[in-house]
Order: sequence, then C-alpha cells, then structure tokens
Amino acid sequence: MNSWTTSTHHGQPLADWYARRSSTLRGAVRHQLVDRALMEHLPVAPPQRVLDVGGGTGVQARMLAHRGHHVTVLDPDENMLAKARTAWLPHADNSPGSVSFCHGTGEQAPQLVGADWDAVLCHGVLMYLQDPAPLLHVLTQCLRPEGLISLLAYQADVLAMQRGLVRDWDGALKALHSPVEYSSIGTISFGVDRTEILRILAEDHVDLVQWYGVRVFTEHLEDEPVGNDFDRVLEAEWEAGRIDPYRRVARHFHVIARPKTAHHTQHPS
Repeated sequence: MNSWTTSTHHGQPLADWYARRSSTLRGAVRHQLVDRALMEHLPVAPPQRVLDVGGGTGVQARMLAHRGHHVTVLDPDENMLAKARTAWLPHADNSPGSVSFCHGTGEQAPQLVGADWDAVLCHGVLMYLQDPAPLLHVLTQCLRPEGLISLLAYQADVLAMQRGLVRDWDGALKALHSPVEYSSIGTISFGVDRTEILRILAEDHVDLVQWYGVRVFTEHLEDEPVGNDFDRVLEAEWEAGRIDPYRRVARHFHVIARPKTAHHTQHPS
C-alpha cells in the first residue's frame, strides 16, 4: 500500500469523524502542540510557502495562515477538502495568510503542486501506510534546500500502553505483538518506528532538528471536551513532550527535520 485513502467507512465519512475529534480535548491538544513546535522552527517573516500533505479538514493550515503563511492543503478525500474550504473564512478572520486546496495524494505532489516549498507537513498520514518510504522520498523532493519537513505519526512502541490506559485489555494484548490498529469506524493504521523514519530521511540527506512527543497525559481521555484548564493541560503536555522519558511514551511523535545543506543545530534522537 503506497498511498493512503480517506473515504467512507461503515457508512461514516472520515471527514465527519476527524472534524468531531478535532473539537475534543485530545484533538485540540494535538493541533496546538504541533502548531507550537512549528512556531519554534518556522519563521513568520517573510511568510513561508507551506505544503500540508494529507491536511484533511485544514485545522493546521488555518493556524499557520492566521500567522501570515501561505498554505496549500493537498488531500485525496474530497469530503475533507470540502470541510476545509467551508471552514476557511479569511475575510471574516482578517487572516494575513492564505489557504488553497488541491485534490490528490502525496505521491502526486511534484506533479500537482511542484517543488521548492519552504515547509512540507505530513501529519497523521504515515500511520496509514504499510511502507512510508515511497511517500517520504517524494516529500523530501518537494523541499527547497533550506526547507523544513514536519512529520506526525503514532509511536509504534506505545500502542499497547495506550490501549491499556482505556482498559481495552484485549487490544493491549494484541498491540504487544502487532503494530496494527483498527479504529471504531474501520480504518486500519500502523504504529510507526521513529528511528526508521529518520533512517529513510537520511537517505535523502535530511537530518533531524528536533522531535517531540504529542499527547503524553491526555490520550486516554478519548472524547472529553476542552475545559477551562486547557492552558495548564497544554503547558504540561508541551513540557513533557520535549523531554525523556515522557516524550517516548506519547501517542504521537512529531519530527522536525531539514536538508543537510541547511544551517541548523541537530539534536540527538
């Protein structure tokens, strides 16, 4: 499987499912932590050209556009793109940036949207691929020499723990021996080995800058809504997600990397 699909499963469009999850505490934590990490590494001035591969309903794209960046969302699901277009209200929000939309897969990116991007994002896509290498090789080709690539995926080593936290004992036992997960709406995903992702990037002369854990403390809260203590929750997640051992037990890893020709300080993995 060299490309991902985001269609309708069990009669429920994935676009609706993702939109609902984005409004929960877990969804908000994920998007805010990823955005905060991007702010650390993506300069606001001058505005950057950002390609968001598998950008879905456009939550991350809108956050970047509100800071002045120009984002293109590339996604293979028309339902996702329709929700993203509906949610993008630049005039109402007085956004200094822009969001545009393109239908297609990441593997088609060079043909559909070209290369020389300041940043390429691929969040929540790699875990739907049995072999992420072909997509990663394409995405690194889309970067300019000083560009940034941002990857977010499930951590393979913690799948069983996450099932145990919600008292899914059968799921925990299965996850101890298998990297495969089945969602409530029938999608199949895989735990991703971060070190293998870094090895694949290195083949294209792209090096790690920094990596973060995303959702250390809140993964088990499932559909809990955002509460009045969100700022404190977010601060605890941010601090834990930057240091060991906590970031190693988070639901997701978030990798920031750049081509070797870029001038940056590399952090150990």
